[in-house]
Amino acid sequence: MRINKIEVPNYEDVRQCFDEETGLHSIIAIHNTTLGKALGGTRLWPFENESEALKDVLRLSQGMTRKAAMADLASGGGKGVIIANQNQKTEKLLIAYAKFVNSFDGLFLTGEDVGISQIDVVTMRAETPHIFGIRDPSIFTAAGVFRSIKKCAKYLYGNGDLRNRTIAIQGVGHVGYNLALDLLAEGAHLVITDIDKGLAERVADKLEIPNVEPERIFSVKCDIFVPCALGGILNKETIPKLKCKIVAGAANNQLAEESDGYELLKRDILYVPDYVINAGGLISVYMEKMGMFEFPAIHHRVSKIAETVEKIITIAKECNEPPQITADRMADTKIRLAADAQNRSYWI
Repeated sequence: MRINKIEVPNYEDVRQCFDEETGLHSIIAIHNTTLGKALGGTRLWPFENESEALKDVLRLSQGMTRKAAMADLASGGGKGVIIANQNQKTEKLLIAYAKFVNSFDGLFLTGEDVGISQIDVVTMRAETPHIFGIRDPSIFTAAGVFRSIKKCAKYLYGNGDLRNRTIAIQGVGHVGYNLALDLLAEGAHLVITDIDKGLAERVADKLEIPNVEPERIFSVKCDIFVPCALGGILNKETIPKLKCKIVAGAANNQLAEESDGYELLKRDILYVPDYVINAGGLISVYMEKMGMFEFPAIHHRVSKIAETVEKIITIAKECNEPPQITADRMADTKIRLAADAQNRSYWI
């Protein structure tokens, strides 16, 4: 196994790992540990090249720093990526990755993300104590998104009643599916899609809701668009297609560029910063790490996400700026104040 350090400005520790025996090719990025040890999931994805993988892990780890800050967790931000497809995922590869995690001596704590299941987490837990999420965090992510959607509806429409509201969900994996159940229970009308067409068809049949091709989801006429898949989906090609008033979903890094937030504002579409609304899973993993995994306590902390969302969109409206700019400023201020108190250098 070869582990090399990658020097990246404003990141505390970025390393790549190659293991010829198992085929592991991975990058772990620790962005900032001012508030605590770096906490962030591991994503397994067939990136086109290492450059794309590095770009993804850097953006995701920075997002985790801000996510922890906005969720009031004593945690920093980090992320791991494994460059592979599902057919290449073996027990030996996962064990090798767990050994790579151990090389950070407990400063990087990780768990599941896209491409990594709870079963995989259990496999890696046999090799490293620095992995969490043995219990499914997706239900808490979905709960935070659900409460925040209701808060956005109340803000925009005068009440949080979702009955007869049309909601388009992009991605019906664990989070998207649990969210769909909550929204249906509220009387919302759903339209779904997923790049896994078989999964989308099964969910559509089971829940008796419409299913459209992945490229059509952006142009569905709806009240709320809910991205629950991969990032970068809000861009110069997709934003002009949107026929909604609210974008609020669980996917990370939804904006391809910062300018896309301004484009949504120009089109009078309320965008909820992804790293704020999707913090429920992180909260549950953090509580597990702290030995406080109790449903009432976790749900109490998750319920505060919607309050934070309301504060952000209110301030953003007053400042006439995209909500992600407001959220970034709030998160960065928390980290700067903590860095000042510790006499640490500050950057984000």
